[in-house]
Amino acid sequence: MRTSEYVLGRLGVEPATESVYRALLAQPHATAAELAARTDLTEQEAERALGRLTGLALAHPSTERPGRLYAVSPRLGMDILLARQQAELAAQQQRVEESRAAAARLVSEFATHQHSAADQGVFRLAGADRISDHVREIGARAEEELQVFAAGQPYPSSAASASRRLYEDLLARGIRIRTVCLDSARNDPDAVEQAERLAAAGAEVRTAAVLPTRMVVVDRRSALVFTAGEDATEAAVSVRVPGVVTALSTLFDAVWAAAERLGPPPSRRAADGFTRQHLAALQLLAEGHTDATVARRLGVSARTARRIATDAMAGMKARSRFQAGVLAAQLGYLPAASPEVQRTA
Repeated sequence: MRTSEYVLGRLGVEPATESVYRALLAQPHATAAELAARTDLTEQEAERALGRLTGLALAHPSTERPGRLYAVSPRLGMDILLARQQAELAAQQQRVEESRAAAARLVSEFATHQHSAADQGVFRLAGADRISDHVREIGARAEEELQVFAAGQPYPSSAASASRRLYEDLLARGIRIRTVCLDSARNDPDAVEQAERLAAAGAEVRTAAVLPTRMVVVDRRSALVFTAGEDATEAAVSVRVPGVVTALSTLFDAVWAAAERLGPPPSRRAADGFTRQHLAALQLLAEGHTDATVARRLGVSARTARRIATDAMAGMKARSRFQAGVLAAQLGYLPAASPEVQRTA
């Protein structure tokens, strides 16, 4: 029998079983051996097919030939198969509806939990996956601009490839993206490559010697500020309090205005030989920060941070790092010194 003649496959009947059904219709009460001969199947295959026909109610034990089977008529057989398929579809639909209801309950429970915190305009996110989801959510709602502080990398999430795709999609929609990275990222080939790809897609990328935090501000209406989580896990705070978001956006504008455009590493030095990293390190030293903090804020290793601090001390002819920061503030290398620094001096 040619494959094209099999018509019951959509009703759940295998070709071998259909062949035996047709043969049994043509030769009622035939044995498995006789059916095998008519269908080019083995006797064992014919036996298994008869078992399946019985299970489908397409064959019944014969009353006039005990021990033999007879096939129900095709009309009755089609009704049986269609009824079975309709029952299976109904059961599947019931499972789908139950799954839909369960999903709705889960979404409702999660939304209730989120809204209870979000009602205050601030809620915490823990874990890179959840943060990545949130970045995609707020990005999808963007209408005008993203302002990004990217400490070390031009993307705010540890999942750089996913963030890059999101940013490229936003740029394709005409959303403006401004990103400020650390100067130290210019020495990281991977970071430079990512930043160049982002710039090639239409984003504006600049670098600064130091950044206050990692964050994303969307349309000056909402912000995501990254923090240190428990056990060094990634964490962030979502903020929608208007005054706070305005302050963060204004902070971004100020840093952006002083930042360098992406390109070759800045080589300009003041007459005294200080680079922007030196001045940033001096500012942090003047504020009393430790080597570890200086390294983290500059986005460099602890060893590099110590070298920068040592160079700054030598340039200021200072006996200590703190004194170097104080002297730099007094000599006007830094913004106006804080009252604490002035008192210490």
